[in-house]
Amino acid sequence: MPQIVSIQVSPKAAVNDFLIKKTVAEKLSLPISDIHDMCITKRSIDARSRNIKVNLTLLVACGDEQVVPKEQLVFEKRDVSLRPEVHIVGAGPAGLFAALRLIELNFKPIVLEQGKNVSDRKRDIARLNLNQGCNPLSNYCFGEGGAGTFSDGKLYTRSKKKGDNRRVLELFVIHGAKSSILVDAHPHIGSDKLPDVITNMRNTIIECGGEVHFSKQVVDFEIQGNKLTKLICADEVISVQNVILAMGHSARPLYYALHKAGVELEAKACAMGVRVEHPQEMIDHIQYHGNVMKELPAASYSLVHQVEGRGVYSFCMCPGGIIVPSMTAENQTVVNGMSNSRRNSPYANSGMVVELQVSDFAEFKDYGVLAGLKFQEHFEQLAYQNGGRNQVAPAQRISDFVRGKISSSLSETTYIPGIVSSPMHFWMPESISKRLQEGLKFFDRQMHGFASSEGKIVGVESRSSSPVRIPRNPETLAHIRIENLFPCGEGAGYAGGIVSSAIDGMLAAEHIAY
Repeated sequence: MPQIVSIQVSPKAAVNDFLIKKTVAEKLSLPISDIHDMCITKRSIDARSRNIKVNLTLLVACGDEQVVPKEQLVFEKRDVSLRPEVHIVGAGPAGLFAALRLIELNFKPIVLEQGKNVSDRKRDIARLNLNQGCNPLSNYCFGEGGAGTFSDGKLYTRSKKKGDNRRVLELFVIHGAKSSILVDAHPHIGSDKLPDVITNMRNTIIECGGEVHFSKQVVDFEIQGNKLTKLICADEVISVQNVILAMGHSARPLYYALHKAGVELEAKACAMGVRVEHPQEMIDHIQYHGNVMKELPAASYSLVHQVEGRGVYSFCMCPGGIIVPSMTAENQTVVNGMSNSRRNSPYANSGMVVELQVSDFAEFKDYGVLAGLKFQEHFEQLAYQNGGRNQVAPAQRISDFVRGKISSSLSETTYIPGIVSSPMHFWMPESISKRLQEGLKFFDRQMHGFASSEGKIVGVESRSSSPVRIPRNPETLAHIRIENLFPCGEGAGYAGGIVSSAIDGMLAAEHIAY
């Protein structure tokens, strides 16, 4: 039986199989010739001190064992073309993984996506980057694969309670992702690779008899008693038995349609702020204590602080990444971040956001449970008005922002549509700007230089989570009143990222089946 061995090696040794085997042999007090085979199962970097180490966990075959058995990853394809149908609204991670799980459970998924497939979606994104307008149904947020497809493909989640994180990663590998995501502590596919993986998932669904329909926008719902009976699309009316509502957190028209149809919603806390961007070399130097070497990946960070009872924190950190336009309408300015698989951009960026409570939306209280949506829209319109219009974003050097000064110049940026100097400290809502200023000052003490003139903020990062939740029964995962409607994922308010959304989609599928 292969044994589990944990070792710690230098970054240079971590990319050398002989040195890894030598360290394993020393750990087991065996001759190196007795190590017949080994397989890395976990890998992480410990950069807490200048003496940077790589932690490795391996399966090791020695003695009578000759090889480590190769892991077999399987998705059992079956013909579900004549099986009971389940309609899925949205082809993001929650919707796609719900569809795959339904096939495993012998149901026929029918996916309705308002946006385009990944290939056609690329052309709309290219036009967006070139300031040639925003297609409200096909952009960085909407389309096959959801927001994560073209905004990084990070697969890290802190949630361990929802379900099988490992199975999500396995399904990605089965459909073409690199197997290293099964090993790395912070797995990442990359926006250059993920579209092909998503396409393979769609092909699997169709090969098994499921359906995937693009440019199929749901605009209304017909409800009779406690049942959802029909989905009303822009071009047809569809009778339904069970519906998994896997909308993204930016699908505002659907929130309004649900509210109009009498579907109970509730306001919830969320977070909004800006993108921060620094030279990657600077982040590497700080995080690796000046001990930068080619064997180390582009460094990341995770920052959190409490200011006046609210969290200020980084999220969606993109080492070696770029900032991208993430608006879904013409009169908005919204940004997000992404990295390609190699993470080789000379810049690093992350969201830097402030926790907002429902009480912060008091100015829009007349909109009831949708007050947070209105606050979000207002914030994005402020950014549009104070930027360069089109997709040009407002920006400010961090050192100027924390001191309340206008930036006379701006450093280079990865944001292709362009940036313009703007007094963001002045026009952003104080509930956000004042706490951001204090948070950035604190982070500068943790990472010296973080709030220097080398860094900049680009606005605004407003779609980190939805300010609306679709309440559901915790036992059945169905809506609290509509028994055949299963809200899931980020748009429903129950996930935050690709992996947690995928898990939530699979759980919705299981509750329908069982």
